[in-house]
Amino acid sequence: MGDESNCSMNMEDEVQGVEERDPESNTNTNPLHEPLLKRNRTLSSNPLALVGAKVSYIESLDYEINENDLFKQDWRTRSRAQVLQYIFLKWSLAFLVGLLTGVIATLINLAIENIAGYKLLAVVQYIHKERYMAGFLYFTGVNFLLTFVAAILCVCFAPTAAGPGIPEIKAYLNGVDTPNMYGATTLFVKIIGSIGAVAAGLDLGKEGPLVHIGSCIASLLGQGGPDNYRIKWRWLRYFNNDRDRRDLITCGASSGVCAAFRAPVGGVLFALEEVATWWRSALLWRTFFSTAVVVVILRAFIELCHEGKCGLFGEGGLIMFDVSNVSVRYHVMDIIPVALIGVIGGVLGSLYNHVLHKVLRLYNLINQKGKIYKLLLSLSVALFTSACQYGLPFLAKCSPCDPSLPKSICPTNGRSGNYKQFNCPDGHYNDLATLLLTTNDDAVRNIFSSNTPNEYHPSSILIFFALYCILGLVTFGIAVPSGLFLPIILMGSGYGRLLAMLMGPHTNIDHGLFAVLGAASLMAGSMRMTVSLCVIFLELTNNLLLLPITMFVLLIAKTVGDSFNPSIYEIILHLKGLPFMDSNPEPWMRNLTVGELVDVKPAVVTLRGVEKVCNIVEALRNTTHNGFPVVDDGVVPPTRLVTEARELHGMILRAHLIQVLKKRWFLKEARRREEWEVREKFTWVELAEREGKIEEVAITRDEMEMYVDLHPLTNTTPFTVLESMSVAKAMVLFRQVGLRHLLVVPKYQASGVSPVIGILTRQDLLAHNILSVFPHLAKSKKRN
Repeated sequence: MGDESNCSMNMEDEVQGVEERDPESNTNTNPLHEPLLKRNRTLSSNPLALVGAKVSYIESLDYEINENDLFKQDWRTRSRAQVLQYIFLKWSLAFLVGLLTGVIATLINLAIENIAGYKLLAVVQYIHKERYMAGFLYFTGVNFLLTFVAAILCVCFAPTAAGPGIPEIKAYLNGVDTPNMYGATTLFVKIIGSIGAVAAGLDLGKEGPLVHIGSCIASLLGQGGPDNYRIKWRWLRYFNNDRDRRDLITCGASSGVCAAFRAPVGGVLFALEEVATWWRSALLWRTFFSTAVVVVILRAFIELCHEGKCGLFGEGGLIMFDVSNVSVRYHVMDIIPVALIGVIGGVLGSLYNHVLHKVLRLYNLINQKGKIYKLLLSLSVALFTSACQYGLPFLAKCSPCDPSLPKSICPTNGRSGNYKQFNCPDGHYNDLATLLLTTNDDAVRNIFSSNTPNEYHPSSILIFFALYCILGLVTFGIAVPSGLFLPIILMGSGYGRLLAMLMGPHTNIDHGLFAVLGAASLMAGSMRMTVSLCVIFLELTNNLLLLPITMFVLLIAKTVGDSFNPSIYEIILHLKGLPFMDSNPEPWMRNLTVGELVDVKPAVVTLRGVEKVCNIVEALRNTTHNGFPVVDDGVVPPTRLVTEARELHGMILRAHLIQVLKKRWFLKEARRREEWEVREKFTWVELAEREGKIEEVAITRDEMEMYVDLHPLTNTTPFTVLESMSVAKAMVLFRQVGLRHLLVVPKYQASGVSPVIGILTRQDLLAHNILSVFPHLAKSKKRN
């Protein structure tokens, strides 16, 4: 890399367009002598994504183990006691993740049920006294205030707390570092915002936020607390790396799903199927352990609340639809209505994804105008929701109570119950008020209730379904913590009940079970989950006899939905611009080699094993690359077939180079360091951290002429591929191993030729970036 007496690097091509390309782009621009494919411009992409309220700079995560001399020495010298201590601490952190997630989830449920419960009791008193306008003003005013608190926290303090957070977790576990997603402020705002938004009666659930809350807890535990007040205990610093943090966040996501649905196995399978990209058996055990702790905590609090010590919490607050006492009987002919539910769920789920995509794009335009517009949008949705929930029950007809029911059950003016009196005379109930003027969890319980075929009028169910279709589209995307599970459950259960009324004389399946199947089919049609969703619904309903028809419905709904568009989380990832790497490469990627891909990238920047300080500083200042190949000249191979060769020693990370400069680990002459010199200055734990910028390092003129031995800090086992490998195969390797850099080496090694011709990063392997350079590949994409 330049002559030793001259510190000027040929970086003109690097400086041009630094802001226009992938910051990890580090490859060759020289075209092949006979290129197979024609390109229209240089492969470059801007790694920016919509995180929170603004466009943020996105980097990849270092999941790969950096096998340099320090790591190997540390691994060799670790005693059995240290290894056991490390394993014990992993399990301890998994236990704490489950414990804290369970406690916080319980407190959230207690707060929501009591706030919403006392609000609804006051509204019922106004209605009982026929003070309908006063009841409306009270109901709307409280909901407005609760939404205002949730929205103002998200808008002003933690924009990343808005939304469910699941797409960002998927991206993180895929290898994308989304800034400010797991901080203490985000956790606090997520908790308070979820309480306010759900208690306000908005059409959103706390399930998605609970997944994000569990992930925030896991991240904060793994790194020793918030950035400004981080605990620097030595044993805890072993977990301050992307690899262990990824495992903890996976445990947190599983614990969040378990806390939302009381489904420990469903939580583990949700993490495996939906959010995690990388999995292994040890991680499976720890996630299951975390969810088991959550279930114990929830069960303990529920037993405590049964004694009346939790206010209005009672048996509510945790979505649990017990239909274990229902005799599930179905015949061969019942396959027809069950298949119909699956087809309708797939069609409606894909239609919901399509329309929600349009709504979110509109909301992005509104939110870009400023904080006041985001706040007004949230408050407008809250007012509209309150007006519909309070006013629409007046359109329903009053129904007489069944004489066989006790008077304490029908009608009721309490917070819960299937037969709300609302504005009806004694002995009558309002079925639409039963579904609308209640908490979201109670609404789901009521519509899922079994042995109630005549409780609801078809017109009331139709109004309920239409309303929640509208609310489900306009509510998601506002500046409050929100989840998609509950809105989709409400919509799906609505059309499930409608179909049950139409098919009533021709099937033996209970109306409540039709509602369960409708909810499951719409979730599969929108989210495209099958195994985890099936187990979650089985754990919710507590009835194993539902397994065959639930599996059948989920498979049909997912198959139908996949034929129209991607899942809702993939759509959100695309809207945010997060560089998520799909599991399956496009078929046309097999027609392109990695050599042809790196050929359209900027020139590779390499460093020598013993490099001048000025060359390192210039490379760091004039590029935004995060990895640099280390190449040695004049190396004698062990085979001695040639006298001298150029050796690819490995790859060194930007963070390690900055640490070298900060610690002034310089040599006055060009030589190799001794092993003890390395251990005296660095530890393997320090190298796992990614802190510091080159702008913070001041190097004197004399120091610029000194040398650095990069060999001890270089990862000597980077993943490499031949230039003849197809892009499809390289993408599968990149994703499954969890790489940040993939070196491309030449197929033929000629004398004097560099042993590395380019580096592939996440941005280079994304389909839309490749198509922007090779547009004619889109034609083969259509043919495939």
